[in-house]
Amino acid sequence: MSLIEGKTGEWEVVIGLEVHAQAVSQSKLFSGAATAFGAEPNSQVSLVDAAMPGMLPVLNCISVEQAVKTGLGLNARINLASVFERKNYFYPDLPQGYQISQYLQPIVGEGRVEIELADGSTRDIGIERLHLEQDAGKSLHDQHPSQTYIDLNRSGVTLMEIVSKPDMRSAEEAGAFLRKLRSILRYLGTCDGNMDEGSMRADVNLSVRRPGDELGTRTETKNVNSIRFVQQAIEAEARRQVKLLEDGGEVAQETRLFDGDKGTSRSMRSKEEAHDYRYFPDPDLLPLELDSAWIEELRAALPELPDAKRHRFVEDLGLSPYDAAILVAEKDTADFYEAVLAGGKRDAKLAANWMTGDFFGAINKAGVTLDAAPIDAERLGGLLDLIADKTISGRIAKDVFDEMWASGKAAAEIVEQKGLKQISDSGAIEGFVDEIIAGNPAQVEQFKSGNEKIIGWFVGQVMKASQGKANPGLVNQILRKKLS
Repeated sequence: MSLIEGKTGEWEVVIGLEVHAQAVSQSKLFSGAATAFGAEPNSQVSLVDAAMPGMLPVLNCISVEQAVKTGLGLNARINLASVFERKNYFYPDLPQGYQISQYLQPIVGEGRVEIELADGSTRDIGIERLHLEQDAGKSLHDQHPSQTYIDLNRSGVTLMEIVSKPDMRSAEEAGAFLRKLRSILRYLGTCDGNMDEGSMRADVNLSVRRPGDELGTRTETKNVNSIRFVQQAIEAEARRQVKLLEDGGEVAQETRLFDGDKGTSRSMRSKEEAHDYRYFPDPDLLPLELDSAWIEELRAALPELPDAKRHRFVEDLGLSPYDAAILVAEKDTADFYEAVLAGGKRDAKLAANWMTGDFFGAINKAGVTLDAAPIDAERLGGLLDLIADKTISGRIAKDVFDEMWASGKAAAEIVEQKGLKQISDSGAIEGFVDEIIAGNPAQVEQFKSGNEKIIGWFVGQVMKASQGKANPGLVNQILRKKLS
């Protein structure tokens, strides 16, 4: 439990998240209009999306499938019967004057997500529900000095609203939950998780209380579009509420907006209760009834999800929990790693060390994505093969890797062209060893006097003399024999 130290004692933060995840679908929830990101304003709007009179919604079955698959990935109950309702409120970018959503009977019920924290511990975060709803359009306030423009491209796009239980107690836990949720969605292929494009965004519900007390009054910070901003919003709002309460004030139940540039939030409006929206079943849509056999078909076709893959990497491949967590965090990374392993032909720990070390380091330094890296899985695997069969040493391998990154050439080609093959001829290595021993009598005496650690210095000198090509194991063996 993470506590905030105030002027008058400790406070506990209670956090729940509502995550709006745009379902991957070529068309919208109730119309055939396209959903591609970045299209010209108002170029992907059907008569249904624009709320023209007499237009009736038709449910997109792909959207339903994506919601069910997501529910299964969240270890949640799938409700065989659910109902679409009208959520009534006015926004300029909401043409109908209501949003088709689900309220009393959502498509997905309770579930859970396991998160991993920095100290190696894990926690289960409860999922309250997942419901389907259509997105609103977008108001553009920066296109004209005195007018607001409306873009309805997003109007009607399928949203899966994933509501957590108030189980999180720190910004760290909220960040871990969002990262794990995004990872699950990407593994499933149900949402791309691109928060910078608005296809995944979060509302933060937060209250503070004395440890063990009843829940306090919560605020909701709307539409936060990055994990970093979510964590900053939590820190700022928790401090604001604690200061307010310690100064004798009261927390108002309200909706707030967070300014990521300033690191502060401001009040947007008093928080509505559910009855303020005047929910009622949509008369144009029949209740949604699902077939249990179809749900089981979807369950059987699910990919291996990050938790299962992480456990397999630890149990079957012998990776550390830390390395396994890094490698499974993104589906593309896990797929790349398994491609490097080539079906188990290569050493799993060696591959993990190279990926999480030199390879990720080069990617971060160059600021490129995995698929844009000049070294693909096959070529990285080729480098590992040369290390495994002792063609090159681990030290030389780093130089070869740098050359591969710069040139795009295969490791074997670079080793051949530059004559970098490891020297494993005992006669040649003995020559280097004899030279170093003869030239350093003081260090020889130290070894004979019991200073075992100095053997490392001798190995380093031999490796330097051989330009890193000598087989380190053989060097060590020959050195000990001659020094003794």
